[in-house]
Amino acid sequence: MNSGDLKDLGLKITKPRMKILKAFETSKKRHLSADSVFEILVKSGEDVPLATIYRVLNQFESAGIIKRLNFNQDQFLYELDDGQHHDHLICVKCGCVEEFFDDLIEQRQEEIAKEKGSDIVDHSLCIYVTCIKCKTN
Repeated sequence: MNSGDLKDLGLKITKPRMKILKAFETSKKRHLSADSVFEILVKSGEDVPLATIYRVLNQFESAGIIKRLNFNQDQFLYELDDGQHHDHLICVKCGCVEEFFDDLIEQRQEEIAKEKGSDIVDHSLCIYVTCIKCKTN
């Protein structure tokens, strides 16, 4: 995403917005908390207050740039919205998040909704696991 894309979405191009967007685009982790974004910016020498980060994340969510995820009640995680549906595996020990997509699960969800006379508008599947790293430690 570039500055022109922000303009197209009705957002002014500001330094904090561009810095936060860059943090998402360059991070090795795909799922970031506001605190994680703050840490990334501090490590890169940027000075963006945490309150600004929260405000920009809310604006990005409203504009459809990012998705807000609530895997636990402690904090929200955010990910860039690339338009591709996926589900999540969340480790209950270390909190790592892994994305996956499974055609069979998607098909079965459609069948269940149809059996109930409903149409799926959206859905989110989170499977809580003990990841392989935590199992071996």
